[in-house]
Amino acid sequence: MNEDINKIYNFLGLAKKANKVLSGDQTCEKLIKSEKAKLVIVSIDASDNTKKKFTDLCNYRSVNKIFFGEKELLGKYTGKDIRSVLVITDMGFAKKILEMVG
Repeated sequence: MNEDINKIYNFLGLAKKANKVLSGDQTCEKLIKSEKAKLVIVSIDASDNTKKKFTDLCNYRSVNKIFFGEKELLGKYTGKDIRSVLVITDMGFAKKILEMVG
């Protein structure tokens, strides 16, 4: 794995330990609608339906969204099973991830 990508996964793990990462389709949807989501991360291998759903939600609510990582690794680094969508609830963590992703 590329070193820069590895750093992002590790940073996601750190954000999770700080309780600033939540996952799961319904949870993420609620966070976006309640304006608590600062950044939405959709895995690059998520289904087309999932990508469209969260792209539309984020565009409508003006929430930053990126496509990053694989479902299996996003789950692994956040202490869960496979995860297609993550929400970062802290602006500091969100800005740093956006910076790291470039």
